[in-house]
Amino acid sequence: MVSEGREQSLYVFQDWKNNKGNFKSRIIMLLYRISSLIYRYRILRFIFFWYLLLYKFALGWLMNIGINSSAVIGKGLRIQYGFGTVIGSNTVIGKNCNIRQLTNISAKMKENGSYGRAPRIGDNVDIGISVVILGDVNIGNNVTIGAGSLITKDVEDNCVMVGSTATVLKKKYIISVEGT
Repeated sequence: MVSEGREQSLYVFQDWKNNKGNFKSRIIMLLYRISSLIYRYRILRFIFFWYLLLYKFALGWLMNIGINSSAVIGKGLRIQYGFGTVIGSNTVIGKNCNIRQLTNISAKMKENGSYGRAPRIGDNVDIGISVVILGDVNIGNNVTIGAGSLITKDVEDNCVMVGSTATVLKKKYIISVEGT
C-alpha cells in the first residue's frame, strides 16, 4: 500500500516526459510542482503568497482544474485532458499514475463540518473518466479504475475496479519469470 509520508522531489520538470504531446498537462504539472515546493516551506509561502494566488486563478479559472498545493503527487503523473479534475488537499498519489477528465479525489466531510483523511493512491494507477475517490481510502499499486466508478473503500493491489459503488471486476496477476 501507499506510504503515508511520501517524499517529493524538488525537480519541477519530473512530469514533463509523461505528458509528452499534451502542452496543457505539462503546464498544469509545472505550475503544481512550483506551488507544492512553495507550500512545503513556511518562509516561501510568506514570500511567494502571490504565486499561490496566481496558481489558483490560472488552474481554476483558465484551465478548469484544481490541484491543491498540499497534495503529495509522485513523479510522472499523467493528466489526459484534465478538464474538471479536482485533487483535494493532503491527497497522496504515487508514481506514474494516469488521471483523466472529470475526476474528483478528495476527503469526505464529516457531520461536524471537518474533513476526514484524504485518499492515498499507489503507484501505476490508471483512473478513468468521471471517477470519484472519496474519503479515507487506500488504493493499491497497479490498479485500474473504470469510467464512472465511485471508490469509497480500500482497493487491493493489481485490481480492476468498475461500477457506481466500485467492485472488483478482475484481479490482475503479475508473474515474473526469471532466467535460470
